[in-house]
Amino acid sequence: MRVIAPFALAVMLSAPTAHGDEISETIQAALEAYEAGDVSLAKEELDYANQLLGQLKAAGLTDYLPQALPGWTREVGASQSMGAAAFGGGLLAEADYVKGSEDLSIRLMADNPMVAAMAGAMGNAALMGSMGTVKRINRQKLVVSPDGQVQSLIDGKVLVQIDGSAPVEDKLAYFEQLDIAGLKGF
Repeated sequence: MRVIAPFALAVMLSAPTAHGDEISETIQAALEAYEAGDVSLAKEELDYANQLLGQLKAAGLTDYLPQALPGWTREVGASQSMGAAAFGGGLLAEADYVKGSEDLSIRLMADNPMVAAMAGAMGNAALMGSMGTVKRINRQKLVVSPDGQVQSLIDGKVLVQIDGSAPVEDKLAYFEQLDIAGLKGF
C-alpha cells in the first residue's frame, strides 16, 4: 500500500487540471506530508482536495439544469458539494424559475444517501405508485405526488425534484427539457 498510494498521487499530479492549481497543489502537499511520515496532515490535505473535486463535479451538475422556457426567468442557485449535515453529503444543483405569480424549483442531487434511499422506492412499482401518479416522459419514469411535486431517479444516480406553485403541466414541461442521457452519464 505504501508504494501504491504515492504512485497514484503522482499519476494524479501529472494529469492536466481544469480547476487551476489549487487541487494539484493540495495533492502535492498531501504527497509531501505522506513522504515525511505525517499521515494525519496527508489525510487532511487529501480530504480538502476531495472537497475541491466535489465542488468541481457539483458545478458540472448545474449544466444539466434546463434553460427557462418562454415567458419564464431562471435563477441558478450555487451548486455545491453538500456537507454531512445537508442530505448526508453529496452533490446538489438547483434553479428557480418564475413566470408571473407562478414559480417552480428544480433540484438535482447525486452521490448522497437520499438518492440511495429513493432508489429502493423508485425501483419498486408498488412503492412508486403509492407516492403518487406514475408517468413516463422521454422513456424516464417519474412520480407526481398529490401535492404536485415531480420526482424521478435517473439511472439510480441522480434524483430530480421539481416543486413549487406552478401547475403540474409546467413542471412536466421542464422535466421534458432535462438531458436524461447526459444525467445518466454524470
